[in-house]
Amino acid sequence: MKRLLSHLLLAGAVLGLGWASSAAADSPRVRLQTSMGEIVIELDGDKAPLSTANFLSYVDEGFYDGTLFHRVIPGFMVQGGGFTPDYQKKPTRAAIQNEAKNGLKNLRGSVAMARTSAPHSATAQFFINHADNAFLDYPGQDGWGYAVFGKVVEGMEVVDQIAAQPTGPGGPFRSDAPTTQVVIEKASQL
Repeated sequence: MKRLLSHLLLAGAVLGLGWASSAAADSPRVRLQTSMGEIVIELDGDKAPLSTANFLSYVDEGFYDGTLFHRVIPGFMVQGGGFTPDYQKKPTRAAIQNEAKNGLKNLRGSVAMARTSAPHSATAQFFINHADNAFLDYPGQDGWGYAVFGKVVEGMEVVDQIAAQPTGPGGPFRSDAPTTQVVIEKASQL
């Protein structure tokens, strides 16, 4: 019931209905239990309502459970949420609008939507900035940037451990895949 209310309040904010007054709806938290430890992310539903609602929908349906942090570049970011341990890409819903103009910055510990070179192509994949990456902020190098929608509030040391993993080829990736897989075992709202 709490999750449903949170989604309804976020949807109300997105649609401009004026009934999203709950602080819990604006700053929900998600726990990522990984094979290397726990990471807690606080989302910013006020500044990034579409990205927050999108991410929470994937969390609530169990989409992230059993997916990999499949791309790891120390001093840059760790990316996950789209591939199974056998490197099968999970099917997603439609892409969402890019919210990079929201004023949130790609600072160390911030969480942003991953996308292709097309600005409005973000679906389920996300990344945690391992460093301050101002070049990803709006307008970025492509006139859009990457939409930040949250931040790590617990477990940044786990992100550091993930970033320190040796990498190499894995599945469709020629490099940057951890040689010992890092699995998101369970994602859940707190």
